[in-house]
Order: sequence, then structure tokens, then C-alpha cells
Amino acid sequence: MIERAQIELIEKLTGNKISKNAEQQLNDFEKIFKIYNSHTNLVSKNDEKNLFEKHIYDSLNLCLFFKKYNIKSNTKILDVGTGGGFPSIPLSILYPDMQIYPVDSIAKKIGFVELVQKELRLDNLHPLCCRIEEISNDYREFFDIVTSRAVAQLNILLEYSIPYTKINGYVVAFKSKNADEELDSAKNALAVLQSKTADRIKYNLPLLEKHDRELVVIQKLQSVADIYPRKSGLPKKNPL
Repeated sequence: MIERAQIELIEKLTGNKISKNAEQQLNDFEKIFKIYNSHTNLVSKNDEKNLFEKHIYDSLNLCLFFKKYNIKSNTKILDVGTGGGFPSIPLSILYPDMQIYPVDSIAKKIGFVELVQKELRLDNLHPLCCRIEEISNDYREFFDIVTSRAVAQLNILLEYSIPYTKINGYVVAFKSKNADEELDSAKNALAVLQSKTADRIKYNLPLLEKHDRELVVIQKLQSVADIYPRKSGLPKKNPL
């Protein structure tokens, strides 16, 4: 069960009072997650012990970007490689007016997200089961924000993400200690994909050991060629 002190951490982070309904949904999510994780590997058993700090709270640090960039409530967000629903599920609970689209190619993971969506009645959550390279063209330049946690190196992630981001929209990538190297390796991808590094928002997790984290914010400046993202796993096999 999520403790009152943890709810207070979220309230301090977001700057908003958490409703009783949202608090109950966070508790229900944690309960369903642990049951599902006992038979289907969403996160490691070690990570499950710090589920709130390493996954729920970490996910909600996207609000640092929301606040700094004055993101509106009717925003559409694509969560690339959502896995166990991070950051999409915590965001959908705390920001019910945002429309959030978690995508993952692994059916059992999207099956879990669909279960949570149904059980918690998260009408703003729209799970998609497919490879990101094969998502419908209807979603091209559809999203205000594309985000992702621990999916791929930045140069690969940008090819996955930028084509589905609106012009002047943002890709916000959760990164840690290797962010400098990843940004250096992504220079060509940024040029090819008509984008620029806009910001780096640093934060820490509430754990005894130090966990330096940051949101790398990339802004899309212009439309990109229709060949991107390349199909059949080419972004990963042959990164820009």
C-alpha cells in the first residue's frame, strides 16, 4: 500500500493535492501490479521492492516538464515501450484530462495495461500493441509529447519518436548517468530528424542511495521524411 508520506511526496512534486479517488487508484494499481508481476515479469523482484520510488514516483517526474513548459490538460502523449505501464499509468491517474497512448510490442505487457485500464476505469488511457515502427500513419505528427523510459539509446529513440510528434512538440526521454554520451551520439539523428535539444531537467529519486536522473527534452522543428521511422528494426540495427 502506498503510504501517506509517499502521497505527500507526489503532492510536493506535482504541486497539486491528490484526490481520494486518485489515491485509491494508485493503491489499486500497485496491488494489481504486484499480483501480475508474481507470474509475469514486468519488473525484477528487486525493483518491485522499490516500486513506488523507482517506477511510480520516477514516472511522475514528467510533471517537472509539464510545469516548466506550461503544458495544458488536453495534451496527447505517446509512451513508447511502456512495459509495465510506466510512465503512462501513473500519469493517467494524476492527469485524467490528458489523453495517453502507451505502446509496446509485447502482448503480455499491453495485456496488463489493458487490465489496469479496465479495473481502474482510466478512460484517458489508450493502449496499443505493436512495434513503434509499425504504428498507424494516422498517428504521424499526432502527439504533443512523446516520452519513454529505459527503452533505447537516444539516437534510436528519436527515430522511433520524432515522426509521431507534432511540429514544435517535444520528445521527453527519461535518462540517467549516460545522458551526456547519448546526446553526443544523437547529434546526427537530431539533424536528420529536424530537431534540437531544448532542455535537460535534473532530479533525484527518494532513495537512500543517490539516483541522479534527468529528463532530456528534444523539440521537433519541422516535418521529417516519410521514410522515418525505418521499418523491420532498422533504427536499432543501424542507428542514425
